Amino acid sequence: MAQFQYRAVDAQGKLVEGTIDATEVPVVVARLHDRGLIPLNIGEVAAGARPKARRIALPQLPSFGGRRVKRRDLLIMTQELTALVSAGLPLDRSLATLADLTDHAELKRVITEVLHAVQGGKSLAEALAAQKVFPPIYVNMVRAGEAGGFLESALQRLEDYLDRSQQLRDDVSAALTYPVLLICILGGSLVFLLVYVLPKFTALFADMGKAVPLQARVVIAASDLLRAYWWVLLGVVGLAVGAIRYSMSTPRGRYGWDQWKLRIPLVGTLLRKMEVATLARTLGTLLKSGVPLLSSLSMVREIVRNQVIARALGEVEVGAREGAGIAAPLAQSGVFPQLAVQMIGVGEETGRLDELLLKVADHFDREVRTAIQQFTRLLEPALIVIMGLGVGSIVVSMLSAIFSLNDLPM
Repeated sequence: MAQFQYRAVDAQGKLVEGTIDATEVPVVVARLHDRGLIPLNIGEVAAGARPKARRIALPQLPSFGGRRVKRRDLLIMTQELTALVSAGLPLDRSLATLADLTDHAELKRVITEVLHAVQGGKSLAEALAAQKVFPPIYVNMVRAGEAGGFLESALQRLEDYLDRSQQLRDDVSAALTYPVLLICILGGSLVFLLVYVLPKFTALFADMGKAVPLQARVVIAASDLLRAYWWVLLGVVGLAVGAIRYSMSTPRGRYGWDQWKLRIPLVGTLLRKMEVATLARTLGTLLKSGVPLLSSLSMVREIVRNQVIARALGEVEVGAREGAGIAAPLAQSGVFPQLAVQMIGVGEETGRLDELLLKVADHFDREVRTAIQQFTRLLEPALIVIMGLGVGSIVVSMLSAIFSLNDLPM
C-alpha cells in the first residue's frame, strides 16, 4: 500500500490538502468523493520521503509589470478547471475557486476578470478571448465545446493537448541542458586560461624571441588579442546578433533562416519532425473538438514557428478550400514527411482524420524523443573531447615553451 498526497476542494470551494494510504489513484479519488471533496492533484509520495510541508509565504521583491503567465501555468489552470467542471460545479463557482487557489498574481487577475465577464452574461470563450494570455486554439476549443454542449469534453481534450505539448518541450529542454552546460564550461575554461593564466607566463617568455615554439606564440598572441581588444570582440558579436535579429524580423529574412535551418544535417530533420508533431496534434485536437477544418488550418498556421512550413500550410488551406482535401496539397508541398502524408490520407479516406492526426503526433513525438536522446549521446562525448583538446592544447603549448627554456644558450 502506497501513500498519496492530494490537493482538493470541498463543496464550498475551500482548498484541502493531505495524504491518504491506498493501493492506487482511483481508490484515492473514490475516497475523496466519499468525503465530498473534488480532487485537483494526486501524487504518490516516494518511499521514505516525508509529505511536503505547507509553504510559508515569504516576502518577495516587487516585479515590475507582473510575472508573465507561462504555458505551464495555463496547463495547471486547465487541469484544475477541468476537475471542477467535471465534478459538476457551476462555471462561475469553478472560476471563483480557481481565483482563490492560484498564487500567481497575474493569473489570479486574469481569472477574476474572466469570472466577472461570465457573471455579466458573456460566454466563457468570449471572456477568454478578451485576455491576451489565452492562445487562439484555447479560445476556439472552448467556443466549440460551448456551442456543441460538451464543454467538459473540450476542456479534457485541451488539458491533454497542453500536457503532451509541455511534455515534449520538457523532454527537449532536459536533453539539451547537459550539452549546453558543457559548452558554457568549455568557453569559460578557455577564457579563464587565456585571460588570467597565460599572462603569468608572458614575462617569462618575453626575452625568448623566436626560441618560443610556434604553437606557444600563437596561444600567447591570442591571449594578448583577447585582453587588449575584448571590447572589439564583444562589439563584433553584438553587431552579428543584431544583424541576425534584424534579418529575422523581416519576412524574407525569417523565411531564409527557417529554410536554412531545415537544411542542416540531422538538426533539420529533427526540427521538421517537431513541427509536424505540433501541427498534427493541434489540428487533430481542434477537429476532434468540433472546430471546422478551414478554421483549424488557419489557427495551426499561426502557431507554427517555421515560416517554410507555415507557407506550405497556407497552400494546404487553399487546396482544402477548393475541395482538394489536405493530403494531396501536403504531398505537393514536399515539406512534410511521407509517412505523415500517407497517414493523413488514410484518415481522410476513412473519415477518421482527427484520430489519424493524433496518431501522427504521437508517432513523431516518439521519434523526436529518440532522435534527441541519440543526438545527445553522440554530442556529449564529442564536447568532452573538444574540451579536452582545447584546454590540453593550451597546456601543452605552455609546457613546450617552458621546456624550450633549456635549449636557450646560457
